[in-house]
Amino acid sequence: MADGGGDGLACHLPQDAIRASPSEPRQPAGPALLRALGTWDVSLITIGMIVGSAIFLAASIVPREMPQPALLIGLWCVGGLLSLAGVVTYAELGTMFPEAGGQYHFLKEAYGSLPGFLFGWTSFLVIQSGAIAYLAVASADCLGAFLPFFRSSHEVAAFPLGVTTLHVSGSQIGAAIAIAFLSAVNYSGLREGSFVQNAITVIKVISLVALVAFGLAVPSAVETPWNAVLPEQGFVRGLGVAMIGVLWCYDGWYQATYCAGEIRDPGRSLPRGMLIGTIVVTVLFILVNVVYLRALPTIDLGRSAGIGEAAAGALFGPRFAVLVTLAVFISAFGCLSSNVLTAARIYLPMAQDGLFFRSLARIHPVHRTPSACIVAQGVWSIVLAFSGTYEQLGTYVIFPMFLFHTATGAALFVLRRTRSNWPRPYRAWGYPWTPVVFILTSFAFATNTLMVRSIESMWGLLLMALGLPAYFWWRRTSVSANPS
Repeated sequence: MADGGGDGLACHLPQDAIRASPSEPRQPAGPALLRALGTWDVSLITIGMIVGSAIFLAASIVPREMPQPALLIGLWCVGGLLSLAGVVTYAELGTMFPEAGGQYHFLKEAYGSLPGFLFGWTSFLVIQSGAIAYLAVASADCLGAFLPFFRSSHEVAAFPLGVTTLHVSGSQIGAAIAIAFLSAVNYSGLREGSFVQNAITVIKVISLVALVAFGLAVPSAVETPWNAVLPEQGFVRGLGVAMIGVLWCYDGWYQATYCAGEIRDPGRSLPRGMLIGTIVVTVLFILVNVVYLRALPTIDLGRSAGIGEAAAGALFGPRFAVLVTLAVFISAFGCLSSNVLTAARIYLPMAQDGLFFRSLARIHPVHRTPSACIVAQGVWSIVLAFSGTYEQLGTYVIFPMFLFHTATGAALFVLRRTRSNWPRPYRAWGYPWTPVVFILTSFAFATNTLMVRSIESMWGLLLMALGLPAYFWWRRTSVSANPS
Protein backbone atom coordinates (compact mmCIF):
# COMPACT_ATOMS: atom_id res chain seq x y z
CA MET A 1 0.00 0.00 0.00
CA ALA A 2 1.12 3.53 -0.68
CA ASP A 3 2.11 5.75 2.21
CA GLY A 4 -0.34 8.52 1.33
CA GLY A 5 -3.25 9.62 3.48
CA GLY A 6 -5.47 6.78 4.54
CA ASP A 7 -9.16 6.27 4.24
CA GLY A 8 -11.31 7.67 7.01
CA LEU A 9 -12.89 4.32 7.89
CA ALA A 10 -11.65 0.77 7.84
CA CYS A 11 -11.76 -1.87 5.17
CA HIS A 12 -12.34 -5.54 5.90
CA LEU A 13 -9.42 -7.94 6.05
CA PRO A 14 -9.44 -11.47 7.37
CA GLN A 15 -8.31 -11.69 10.97
CA ASP A 16 -5.79 -14.38 10.05
CA ALA A 17 -4.14 -11.96 7.63
CA ILE A 18 -3.99 -9.30 10.31
CA ARG A 19 -2.57 -11.52 12.99
CA ALA A 20 -0.25 -13.84 11.08
CA SER A 21 3.30 -12.86 11.85
CA PRO A 22 6.48 -14.50 13.19
CA SER A 23 6.86 -11.54 15.57
CA GLU A 24 3.54 -12.19 17.31
CA PRO A 25 3.87 -12.92 21.04
CA ARG A 26 4.04 -16.57 21.91
CA GLN A 27 0.48 -17.61 22.73
CA PRO A 28 0.38 -20.44 25.25
CA ALA A 29 -1.89 -23.39 24.56
CA GLY A 30 -5.20 -22.93 26.30
CA PRO A 31 -8.15 -20.56 26.30
CA ALA A 32 -8.01 -17.31 24.36
CA LEU A 33 -9.47 -13.94 25.21
CA LEU A 34 -13.08 -13.47 24.17
CA ARG A 35 -13.66 -11.11 21.22
CA ALA A 36 -16.93 -9.58 22.36
CA LEU A 37 -16.46 -5.79 22.13
CA GLY A 38 -17.97 -3.76 19.29
CA THR A 39 -17.89 -0.15 18.13
CA TRP A 40 -20.39 0.88 20.82
CA ASP A 41 -18.19 -0.61 23.55
CA VAL A 42 -15.03 1.01 22.19
CA SER A 43 -16.80 4.38 22.00
CA LEU A 44 -17.96 4.14 25.60
CA ILE A 45 -14.56 2.94 26.82
CA THR A 46 -13.00 5.99 25.15
CA ILE A 47 -15.58 8.37 26.59
CA GLY A 48 -15.34 6.68 29.98
CA MET A 49 -11.56 7.06 30.06
CA ILE A 50 -11.50 10.73 29.03
CA VAL A 51 -14.41 12.00 31.11
CA GLY A 52 -13.18 11.73 34.68
CA SER A 53 -13.19 14.27 37.47
CA ALA A 54 -10.79 16.64 35.66
CA ILE A 55 -13.46 18.50 33.66
CA PHE A 56 -15.19 19.35 36.96
CA LEU A 57 -12.03 20.11 38.96
CA ALA A 58 -8.72 20.50 37.10
CA ALA A 59 -10.36 22.44 34.24
CA SER A 60 -9.99 25.57 36.42
CA ILE A 61 -6.32 25.64 35.37
CA VAL A 62 -7.37 26.87 31.93
CA PRO A 63 -9.24 30.08 32.87
CA ARG A 64 -6.65 30.81 35.56
CA GLU A 65 -3.85 30.82 33.01
CA MET A 66 -5.83 32.03 29.99
CA PRO A 67 -8.59 34.44 31.09
CA GLN A 68 -9.53 35.50 27.54
CA PRO A 69 -12.85 33.61 26.89
CA ALA A 70 -12.62 33.28 23.09
CA LEU A 71 -9.05 31.99 23.27
CA LEU A 72 -10.00 29.72 26.16
CA ILE A 73 -12.67 28.01 24.06
CA GLY A 74 -10.18 27.88 21.19
CA LEU A 75 -7.77 25.92 23.40
CA TRP A 76 -10.45 23.31 24.11
CA CYS A 77 -11.02 23.00 20.35
CA VAL A 78 -7.28 22.60 19.76
CA GLY A 79 -7.06 20.02 22.54
CA GLY A 80 -9.75 17.95 20.87
CA LEU A 81 -8.02 18.16 17.48
CA LEU A 82 -4.66 17.15 18.99
CA SER A 83 -6.34 14.20 20.69
CA LEU A 84 -7.88 13.19 17.36
CA ALA A 85 -4.41 13.34 15.81
CA GLY A 86 -3.32 10.86 18.45
CA VAL A 87 -6.40 8.71 17.86
CA VAL A 88 -5.77 8.22 14.13
CA THR A 89 -2.11 7.45 14.87
CA TYR A 90 -2.88 4.84 17.50
CA ALA A 91 -5.81 3.45 15.49
CA GLU A 92 -3.55 2.43 12.61
CA LEU A 93 -1.13 0.76 15.01
CA GLY A 94 -3.96 -0.90 16.94
CA THR A 95 -5.47 -2.43 13.81
CA MET A 96 -2.04 -3.68 12.71
CA PHE A 97 -1.61 -5.51 16.02
CA PRO A 98 -5.13 -6.33 17.23
CA GLU A 99 -4.00 -8.02 20.42
CA ALA A 100 -4.19 -7.26 24.11
CA GLY A 101 -1.49 -4.81 25.15
CA GLY A 102 -1.74 -1.82 22.81
CA GLN A 103 1.35 0.35 23.21
CA TYR A 104 3.42 -2.59 24.43
CA HIS A 105 3.09 -4.20 20.99
CA PHE A 106 3.58 -0.94 19.06
CA LEU A 107 6.86 -0.16 20.80
CA LYS A 108 8.07 -3.77 20.74
CA GLU A 109 7.41 -4.23 17.03
CA ALA A 110 9.02 -0.92 16.08
CA TYR A 111 12.06 -0.83 18.36
CA GLY A 112 12.45 -4.21 20.04
CA SER A 113 11.34 -5.83 23.26
CA LEU A 114 13.14 -3.49 25.71
CA PRO A 115 11.14 -0.29 24.98
CA GLY A 116 7.91 -2.29 25.05
CA PHE A 117 8.86 -3.83 28.37
CA LEU A 118 9.80 -0.48 29.92
CA PHE A 119 6.42 0.88 28.93
CA GLY A 120 4.63 -2.07 30.53
CA TRP A 121 6.88 -1.97 33.59
CA THR A 122 6.27 1.74 34.19
CA SER A 123 2.55 1.29 33.53
CA PHE A 124 2.26 -1.43 36.16
CA LEU A 125 4.54 0.28 38.67
CA VAL A 126 3.03 3.76 38.50
CA ILE A 127 1.23 5.05 35.39
CA GLN A 128 -1.83 2.79 35.31
CA SER A 129 -1.84 1.45 38.88
CA GLY A 130 -1.22 4.94 40.26
CA ALA A 131 -4.08 6.31 38.17
CA ILE A 132 -6.37 3.57 39.46
CA ALA A 133 -5.39 4.38 43.05
CA TYR A 134 -5.92 8.11 42.50
CA LEU A 135 -9.32 7.69 40.83
CA ALA A 136 -10.47 5.27 43.52
CA VAL A 137 -9.51 7.62 46.36
CA ALA A 138 -10.99 10.63 44.52
CA SER A 139 -14.30 8.87 43.87
CA ALA A 140 -14.50 7.71 47.49
CA ASP A 141 -13.79 11.25 48.69
CA CYS A 142 -16.65 12.54 46.52
CA LEU A 143 -18.89 9.86 48.00
CA GLY A 144 -17.87 11.28 51.38
CA ALA A 145 -20.05 14.32 50.65
CA PHE A 146 -23.03 11.98 51.08
CA LEU A 147 -21.51 9.33 53.39
CA PRO A 148 -19.08 11.14 55.73
CA PHE A 149 -17.22 7.93 56.64
CA PHE A 150 -15.52 7.97 53.21
CA ARG A 151 -14.13 11.49 53.48
CA SER A 152 -10.36 11.80 53.17
CA SER A 153 -10.41 13.93 56.34
CA HIS A 154 -11.89 11.04 58.33
CA GLU A 155 -9.02 9.11 59.90
CA VAL A 156 -10.07 5.55 60.63
CA ALA A 157 -6.82 4.17 62.06
CA ALA A 158 -3.14 4.93 62.51
CA PHE A 159 -0.36 2.32 62.51
CA PRO A 160 3.12 3.21 63.82
CA LEU A 161 5.78 1.92 61.40
CA GLY A 162 9.06 2.79 63.02
CA VAL A 163 10.12 6.21 61.78
CA THR A 164 6.69 6.97 60.31
CA THR A 165 3.01 6.34 60.89
CA LEU A 166 0.55 4.94 58.39
CA HIS A 167 -2.69 6.92 58.57
CA VAL A 168 -5.71 5.19 57.07
CA SER A 169 -8.57 7.43 55.96
CA GLY A 170 -12.13 6.64 55.02
CA SER A 171 -11.41 7.51 51.39
CA GLN A 172 -8.60 4.93 51.30
CA ILE A 173 -10.92 2.24 52.62
CA GLY A 174 -13.51 3.29 50.06
CA ALA A 175 -10.84 3.14 47.35
CA ALA A 176 -9.88 -0.40 48.33
CA ILE A 177 -13.53 -1.48 48.22
CA ALA A 178 -14.04 0.14 44.79
CA ILE A 179 -10.89 -1.43 43.30
CA ALA A 180 -11.72 -4.85 44.72
CA PHE A 181 -15.32 -4.64 43.45
CA LEU A 182 -14.41 -3.56 39.91
CA SER A 183 -11.55 -6.08 39.75
CA ALA A 184 -13.97 -8.84 40.75
CA VAL A 185 -16.48 -7.74 38.08
CA ASN A 186 -13.82 -7.70 35.37
CA TYR A 187 -12.38 -11.01 36.62
CA SER A 188 -15.77 -12.65 36.15
CA GLY A 189 -15.99 -11.81 32.45
CA LEU A 190 -15.47 -9.26 29.70
CA ARG A 191 -19.20 -8.85 29.14
CA GLU A 192 -19.77 -8.19 32.85
CA GLY A 193 -16.93 -5.67 33.02
CA SER A 194 -17.97 -3.86 29.85
CA PHE A 195 -21.63 -3.80 30.93
CA VAL A 196 -20.78 -2.04 34.21
CA GLN A 197 -18.40 0.32 32.46
CA ASN A 198 -20.89 1.13 29.69
CA ALA A 199 -23.74 1.73 32.13
CA ILE A 200 -21.70 4.16 34.23
CA THR A 201 -20.46 5.97 31.11
CA VAL A 202 -23.99 6.42 29.77
CA ILE A 203 -25.05 7.90 33.12
CA LYS A 204 -22.19 10.39 33.20
CA VAL A 205 -22.75 11.41 29.57
CA ILE A 206 -26.38 12.07 30.46
CA SER A 207 -25.25 14.18 33.43
CA LEU A 208 -22.91 16.23 31.21
CA VAL A 209 -25.60 16.70 28.58
CA ALA A 210 -28.02 17.82 31.31
CA LEU A 211 -25.47 20.32 32.64
CA VAL A 212 -24.99 21.71 29.13
CA ALA A 213 -28.70 21.80 28.28
CA PHE A 214 -29.82 23.49 31.49
CA GLY A 215 -26.71 25.66 31.61
CA LEU A 216 -27.45 27.09 28.18
CA ALA A 217 -31.20 27.37 28.82
CA VAL A 218 -31.10 29.47 32.00
CA PRO A 219 -30.20 33.16 31.87
CA SER A 220 -26.48 33.88 32.01
CA ALA A 221 -25.25 34.85 35.48
CA VAL A 222 -22.53 37.11 34.02
CA GLU A 223 -21.81 38.81 30.73
CA THR A 224 -19.04 36.88 28.99
CA PRO A 225 -16.42 39.33 27.62
CA TRP A 226 -15.67 37.49 24.38
CA ASN A 227 -13.71 40.49 23.05
CA ALA A 228 -11.56 40.93 26.15
CA VAL A 229 -7.97 41.94 25.48
CA LEU A 230 -5.19 39.38 25.79
CA PRO A 231 -3.04 39.32 28.94
CA GLU A 232 -0.17 41.81 28.67
CA GLN A 233 2.37 39.74 30.56
CA GLY A 234 3.14 36.02 30.65
CA PHE A 235 0.96 35.28 27.63
CA VAL A 236 3.18 32.53 26.15
CA ARG A 237 3.73 30.86 29.51
CA GLY A 238 0.02 31.06 30.35
CA LEU A 239 -0.88 29.60 26.98
CA GLY A 240 1.44 26.65 27.54
CA VAL A 241 0.24 25.92 31.08
CA ALA A 242 -3.41 26.26 30.02
CA MET A 243 -2.80 23.81 27.16
CA ILE A 244 -1.32 21.32 29.63
CA GLY A 245 -4.55 21.59 31.64
CA VAL A 246 -6.63 21.04 28.51
CA LEU A 247 -4.68 17.96 27.38
CA TRP A 248 -4.76 16.59 30.92
CA CYS A 249 -8.57 16.66 30.75
CA TYR A 250 -8.50 14.89 27.35
CA ASP A 251 -6.08 12.18 28.53
CA GLY A 252 -7.22 8.57 28.11
CA TRP A 253 -8.27 8.51 24.44
CA TYR A 254 -5.71 5.74 23.70
CA GLN A 255 -6.77 3.20 26.35
CA ALA A 256 -9.13 1.25 24.09
CA THR A 257 -6.12 -0.05 22.12
CA TYR A 258 -5.17 -2.14 25.17
CA CYS A 259 -8.35 -4.17 24.57
CA ALA A 260 -7.82 -4.74 20.84
CA GLY A 261 -7.49 -8.48 21.47
CA GLU A 262 -11.11 -8.57 22.63
CA ILE A 263 -12.73 -6.53 19.84
CA ARG A 264 -14.82 -8.53 17.36
CA ASP A 265 -13.80 -6.59 14.26
CA PRO A 266 -10.80 -4.48 15.35
CA GLY A 267 -10.08 -3.23 11.83
CA ARG A 268 -13.42 -1.44 11.83
CA SER A 269 -14.58 -1.09 15.43
CA LEU A 270 -11.34 0.17 17.00
CA PRO A 271 -10.82 3.29 14.84
CA ARG A 272 -14.53 4.06 14.61
CA GLY A 273 -15.08 3.71 18.32
CA MET A 274 -12.05 5.80 19.28
CA LEU A 275 -12.98 8.54 16.80
CA ILE A 276 -16.64 8.63 17.84
CA GLY A 277 -15.77 8.67 21.53
CA THR A 278 -13.18 11.45 21.21
CA ILE A 279 -15.41 13.61 19.01
CA VAL A 280 -18.32 13.26 21.45
CA VAL A 281 -16.09 14.26 24.38
CA THR A 282 -14.64 17.21 22.45
CA VAL A 283 -18.10 18.61 21.74
CA LEU A 284 -19.18 18.09 25.36
CA PHE A 285 -16.02 19.69 26.79
CA ILE A 286 -16.39 22.78 24.59
CA LEU A 287 -20.06 23.21 25.55
CA VAL A 288 -19.37 22.61 29.26
CA ASN A 289 -16.79 25.39 29.20
CA VAL A 290 -19.26 27.71 27.48
CA VAL A 291 -21.59 27.00 30.40
CA TYR A 292 -18.79 27.77 32.87
CA LEU A 293 -18.20 31.13 31.17
CA ARG A 294 -21.89 31.96 31.46
CA ALA A 295 -21.78 31.24 35.19
CA LEU A 296 -18.79 33.15 36.58
CA PRO A 297 -16.09 35.63 35.49
CA THR A 298 -12.92 33.90 34.30
CA ILE A 299 -10.97 35.15 37.31
CA ASP A 300 -13.45 33.42 39.65
CA LEU A 301 -13.45 30.25 37.54
CA GLY A 302 -9.66 30.13 37.82
CA ARG A 303 -9.83 30.42 41.60
CA SER A 304 -12.42 27.65 42.00
CA ALA A 305 -11.17 24.39 43.49
CA GLY A 306 -14.30 22.77 42.05
CA ILE A 307 -15.11 24.68 38.86
CA GLY A 308 -18.16 22.55 38.03
CA GLU A 309 -19.75 22.96 41.45
CA ALA A 310 -19.04 26.71 41.51
CA ALA A 311 -20.58 27.19 38.06
CA ALA A 312 -23.68 25.12 38.93
CA GLY A 313 -24.13 27.08 42.14
CA ALA A 314 -23.94 30.40 40.27
CA LEU A 315 -26.39 29.35 37.54
CA PHE A 316 -28.90 27.18 39.40
CA GLY A 317 -28.41 28.07 43.06
CA PRO A 318 -26.43 26.37 45.85
CA ARG A 319 -28.94 23.54 46.26
CA PHE A 320 -28.10 22.25 42.78
CA ALA A 321 -24.34 22.38 43.32
CA VAL A 322 -24.52 19.07 45.20
CA LEU A 323 -25.69 17.43 41.97
CA VAL A 324 -22.33 18.31 40.43
CA THR A 325 -20.61 16.58 43.35
CA LEU A 326 -22.66 13.50 42.48
CA ALA A 327 -21.66 13.90 38.82
CA VAL A 328 -17.99 14.13 39.83
CA PHE A 329 -18.35 10.90 41.80
CA ILE A 330 -20.01 9.12 38.88
CA SER A 331 -17.38 10.43 36.44
CA ALA A 332 -14.42 9.46 38.63
CA PHE A 333 -15.89 6.03 39.37
CA GLY A 334 -16.66 5.48 35.68
CA CYS A 335 -13.13 6.45 34.70
CA LEU A 336 -11.85 4.05 37.36
CA SER A 337 -14.01 1.28 35.89
CA SER A 338 -12.62 1.92 32.40
CA ASN A 339 -9.07 1.94 33.72
CA VAL A 340 -9.45 -1.36 35.57
CA LEU A 341 -10.95 -2.92 32.43
CA THR A 342 -8.29 -1.75 29.97
CA ALA A 343 -4.99 -1.49 31.86
CA ALA A 344 -4.81 -5.13 32.96
CA ARG A 345 -4.52 -6.15 29.29
CA ILE A 346 -1.05 -4.54 29.03
CA TYR A 347 0.64 -7.12 31.25
CA LEU A 348 -0.77 -10.27 29.65
CA PRO A 349 1.41 -10.22 26.48
CA MET A 350 4.46 -9.23 28.53
CA ALA A 351 4.01 -12.34 30.65
CA GLN A 352 3.32 -14.46 27.57
CA ASP A 353 6.57 -13.18 26.06
CA GLY A 354 8.42 -14.24 29.21
CA LEU A 355 9.11 -10.61 30.19
CA PHE A 356 6.95 -10.49 33.30
CA PHE A 357 5.76 -12.85 36.01
CA ARG A 358 4.89 -16.13 34.30
CA SER A 359 1.88 -16.55 36.55
CA LEU A 360 0.30 -13.51 34.88
CA ALA A 361 0.27 -15.20 31.46
CA ARG A 362 -2.80 -17.17 32.47
CA ILE A 363 -6.17 -16.64 30.81
CA HIS A 364 -9.04 -17.90 32.95
CA PRO A 365 -10.38 -21.14 31.41
CA VAL A 366 -14.02 -20.29 32.18
CA HIS A 367 -14.25 -16.49 32.21
CA ARG A 368 -11.63 -16.04 29.44
CA THR A 369 -10.21 -12.93 31.09
CA PRO A 370 -6.61 -12.06 32.04
CA SER A 371 -7.60 -13.01 35.57
CA ALA A 372 -4.12 -13.11 37.14
CA CYS A 373 -3.27 -9.68 35.67
CA ILE A 374 -6.50 -8.23 37.02
CA VAL A 375 -5.76 -9.55 40.51
CA ALA A 376 -2.13 -8.36 40.48
CA GLN A 377 -3.16 -4.91 39.22
CA GLY A 378 -5.88 -4.65 41.86
CA VAL A 379 -3.60 -5.65 44.74
CA TRP A 380 -0.82 -3.24 43.74
CA SER A 381 -3.28 -0.39 43.17
CA ILE A 382 -4.73 -0.93 46.65
CA VAL A 383 -1.20 -0.86 48.10
CA LEU A 384 -0.58 2.47 46.34
CA ALA A 385 -3.92 3.81 47.60
CA PHE A 386 -3.04 3.02 51.22
CA SER A 387 0.54 4.28 50.82
CA GLY A 388 -0.72 7.73 49.82
CA THR A 389 2.17 8.11 47.36
CA TYR A 390 0.18 7.81 44.13
CA GLU A 391 -0.12 11.58 43.57
CA GLN A 392 3.60 12.18 44.05
CA LEU A 393 4.46 9.19 41.86
CA GLY A 394 2.03 10.53 39.25
CA THR A 395 4.08 13.73 38.93
CA TYR A 396 7.19 11.61 38.40
CA VAL A 397 5.86 9.73 35.38
CA ILE A 398 4.48 12.66 33.37
CA PHE A 399 7.82 12.99 31.56
CA PRO A 400 8.17 9.25 30.73
CA MET A 401 4.49 9.15 29.70
CA PHE A 402 5.00 11.87 27.09
CA LEU A 403 8.20 10.15 25.95
CA PHE A 404 6.26 6.94 25.37
CA HIS A 405 3.63 8.87 23.39
CA THR A 406 6.37 10.46 21.28
CA ALA A 407 8.03 7.10 20.63
CA THR A 408 4.68 5.49 19.80
CA GLY A 409 3.85 8.20 17.28
CA ALA A 410 7.26 7.76 15.67
CA ALA A 411 6.65 3.98 15.60
CA LEU A 412 4.04 4.57 12.92
CA PHE A 413 6.73 5.92 10.57
CA VAL A 414 9.15 3.13 11.51
CA LEU A 415 6.57 0.45 10.78
CA ARG A 416 5.46 2.11 7.53
CA ARG A 417 9.05 1.63 6.39
CA THR A 418 9.93 -1.75 7.94
CA ARG A 419 6.49 -3.36 7.49
CA SER A 420 5.36 -1.69 4.28
CA ASN A 421 3.46 -4.81 3.14
CA TRP A 422 1.83 -5.44 6.51
CA PRO A 423 -2.00 -5.51 6.42
CA ARG A 424 -3.38 -2.15 7.55
CA PRO A 425 -7.18 -2.33 7.96
CA TYR A 426 -7.08 1.35 8.89
CA ARG A 427 -4.56 3.93 7.68
CA ALA A 428 -4.02 7.13 9.62
CA TRP A 429 -5.99 9.96 8.07
CA GLY A 430 -3.79 12.87 6.95
CA TYR A 431 -0.55 10.86 7.00
CA PRO A 432 2.20 12.02 7.43
CA TRP A 433 1.09 15.42 8.78
CA THR A 434 -1.43 14.26 11.36
CA PRO A 435 1.01 11.87 13.11
CA VAL A 436 3.73 14.54 12.87
CA VAL A 437 1.49 16.99 14.74
CA PHE A 438 0.91 14.38 17.43
CA ILE A 439 4.62 13.55 17.72
CA LEU A 440 5.69 17.20 17.92
CA THR A 441 3.00 17.96 20.50
CA SER A 442 4.03 15.00 22.67
CA PHE A 443 7.71 15.90 22.36
CA ALA A 444 6.99 19.56 23.19
CA PHE A 445 5.22 18.56 26.39
CA ALA A 446 7.97 16.11 27.30
CA THR A 447 10.51 18.89 26.86
CA ASN A 448 8.39 21.37 28.82
CA THR A 449 7.95 18.88 31.65
CA LEU A 450 11.69 18.25 31.76
CA MET A 451 12.42 21.98 32.01
CA VAL A 452 9.66 22.90 34.45
CA ARG A 453 9.81 19.77 36.62
CA SER A 454 13.39 18.64 36.22
CA ILE A 455 13.66 16.80 39.54
CA GLU A 456 10.36 14.98 39.11
CA SER A 457 11.33 14.06 35.54
CA MET A 458 14.61 12.57 36.72
CA TRP A 459 12.76 10.55 39.35
CA GLY A 460 10.46 9.33 36.59
CA LEU A 461 13.40 8.20 34.50
CA LEU A 462 14.81 6.45 37.55
CA LEU A 463 11.54 4.56 38.11
CA MET A 464 11.62 3.52 34.47
CA ALA A 465 15.30 2.55 34.69
CA LEU A 466 14.53 0.26 37.62
CA GLY A 467 13.00 -1.98 34.99
CA LEU A 468 16.36 -2.59 33.27
CA PRO A 469 17.70 -5.25 35.68
CA ALA A 470 14.23 -6.81 35.80
CA TYR A 471 14.12 -6.95 31.99
CA PHE A 472 17.49 -8.65 31.64
CA TRP A 473 16.67 -11.09 34.43
CA TRP A 474 13.32 -12.06 32.87
CA ARG A 475 14.88 -12.25 29.43
CA ARG A 476 17.63 -14.57 30.66
CA THR A 477 15.09 -16.67 32.53
CA SER A 478 12.89 -16.87 29.41
CA VAL A 479 15.81 -17.93 27.21
CA SER A 480 16.84 -20.57 29.74
CA ALA A 481 13.31 -21.94 29.85
CA ASN A 482 13.05 -21.95 26.01
CA PRO A 483 16.57 -22.76 24.70
CA SER A 484 15.27 -23.23 21.15
